[in-house]
Amino acid sequence: MLNQIYKILFNRNIILIGAIILGMSVGGFSDTLKDFNIYILAIVMTFSTSGISAKGLLPVSRSAKTIGVSVFLGYFVFSAVLLALSWFFIDDTYLFYGMVIIAASPPGVAVIPFTHILKGDMNYTMVGTLGTYLASVVMAPLIISVFSGSGSLNPMQLVVIMIKIIVVPFLISRLLRHKTVYQSIVKIRGRVVDFGFALIIYTAVGLNRSVFFENFEVLAVLSIIFIISMFGLGGIHKYLSNRIKTNKKIAISQNLLLTIKSSGFTASASLAIFGKEAAVPSAVMAVLVLVYLLYLSLINELKKRF
Repeated sequence: MLNQIYKILFNRNIILIGAIILGMSVGGFSDTLKDFNIYILAIVMTFSTSGISAKGLLPVSRSAKTIGVSVFLGYFVFSAVLLALSWFFIDDTYLFYGMVIIAASPPGVAVIPFTHILKGDMNYTMVGTLGTYLASVVMAPLIISVFSGSGSLNPMQLVVIMIKIIVVPFLISRLLRHKTVYQSIVKIRGRVVDFGFALIIYTAVGLNRSVFFENFEVLAVLSIIFIISMFGLGGIHKYLSNRIKTNKKIAISQNLLLTIKSSGFTASASLAIFGKEAAVPSAVMAVLVLVYLLYLSLINELKKRF
C-alpha cells in the first residue's frame, strides 16, 4: 500500500500537475524563487544531460542526419509555425518576446522518458536531443536577437545565459558519467530533474497566476497557438510519416523532438531576459505540454488494449 502511494506521489506527471496547481493557488513563493531559476535550471540540465552519452554522436557521419532532422523539426518547422501564429495573434510586445524565447529553446528533456514510454527509438532521441542542445548555443541567441526587436538587448547576455544553462551543465555532466559516481547519479537523477522542473514551472505559473483566473483572452489565444503548434504539427507529422513509411520508432522520436519544447528553459530564460510578463507563455505551455504528453500516453495505452 505504502509502495503504491509512493509511486503515485513521485510520479513525474503528478509532480508537475502539483506544481501547476500550487502555482495557481499558492504562488507567493514564486517572487523569491525567480532569482534562483537560472541556477535551478542549470542543476536540472546537468543531471538530465548526464544520461546522454557523447559517444552516441559517433560516428559523426551516422549521427549528422539525425541531428540535422532534429534541428530542422524543432528550430525551423515548429519555430516557424509558432512565430507566424504569434505574430498574427499576439499584440502585446512582451508576450510575443516570450513566444520568441520558446521558439529559440531546445527540446524538453521529457522527450527522452516519453520516447521509452511510447516505444520510440531511444538512440535517435538521445542523438537528436544532444545535437539540438549543442545547436541551441548558436540558434537560441540568433533567434532571440532577430525576432525580439529589442535594440537594447545585449547579445552577450544571451551568450552568457546559454553558457550557464547549456555549456557548463553539459561539461559538468561529463564528470557525473564517471564510473565512480554514475550509478549513484542514476538513482537520484529522475527526482532531481522532476522536482527541479516543478520548481521552475511553479515559479512561472505563480508569477502569472492572474492570467489563469482573470485574463481569459490571453489564456485562450496562447492556448490556441500551442494546440496548433503541438497537436496540429504532431498530427501532420504522424500522417506524413505514415504516408512515406518512416520507421515507426524513429517517427515517434521525431514527433516528440518536433512538438516538445523545454518549459524549464523557456521560463528561466524569459524571466532572466525580458521579465515576468514574458514568462506567461511558458506558464501556459507547461500546462499544455503536460496535456499533450498525457494525451500521447493515453493513445499509446489504448493501442495496447485494442
